[in-house]
Amino acid sequence: MDLAAARGWPALAVGTGVVTSDIAKSTIIPPGMQVPVRRAGVVGLQGDVSEHIDALGRAFHEMGVKGEVIWVRRPPDLERVDALVIPGGESTTISKLLLRFGLFDHVRERALHGMPMLGTCAGMIVMCKEGDEQVGRTATRLLGLVDAEVDRNAFGRQRESFEADLAVEGIAAPPVHAVFIRAPAIRRTWGGCVPLARLEGWTVMARQGEMLVASFHPELTRDTRVHRMLLERL
Repeated sequence: MDLAAARGWPALAVGTGVVTSDIAKSTIIPPGMQVPVRRAGVVGLQGDVSEHIDALGRAFHEMGVKGEVIWVRRPPDLERVDALVIPGGESTTISKLLLRFGLFDHVRERALHGMPMLGTCAGMIVMCKEGDEQVGRTATRLLGLVDAEVDRNAFGRQRESFEADLAVEGIAAPPVHAVFIRAPAIRRTWGGCVPLARLEGWTVMARQGEMLVASFHPELTRDTRVHRMLLERL
């Protein structure tokens, strides 16, 4: 089933591993003018990959930007993209698969060289510099990109999943409706990490340079503002 059609979202042209969003019809392009194509990628090894691909395609469409979204499985895929999402899933598994598929060091290098990146839920855990006791016990290797310490199950187990409205710095009203599933949260930040949203005393969204991390799953709602925040950094 076409996910966009089923939910009543704008139609997108879908290819093998790629979603293409055309420039908004109101944009006037002079004859012969070359329009640059922006490319965003989603690490497609484990987790809610297709939902992020769909959300990024809609975000490009809503921004009126010609863009492609690529399923990133190998280093050559990563070289094609200008921005990257590390999705939710299970952080230990994601970390191991990044290493197994030869992506771990390449993702870290691209981020350190300024590529915009968004990590959600488990993706946030993998992007942070420090983890909790559970991260240590499972020997989860972190990318170590964001100056933050993360609590892997700050909001409890999956049975305690919930939704909440968040005021996010840099995103205008209305609040962002956030879906938390077995959600982590940031215990503390330092250096260049700036908290963007808090809930119950925890930091649940933060930014460092061109990198964004979020405890919640922005891809599970129709609101593309978190994904647009990433794409606006291109």
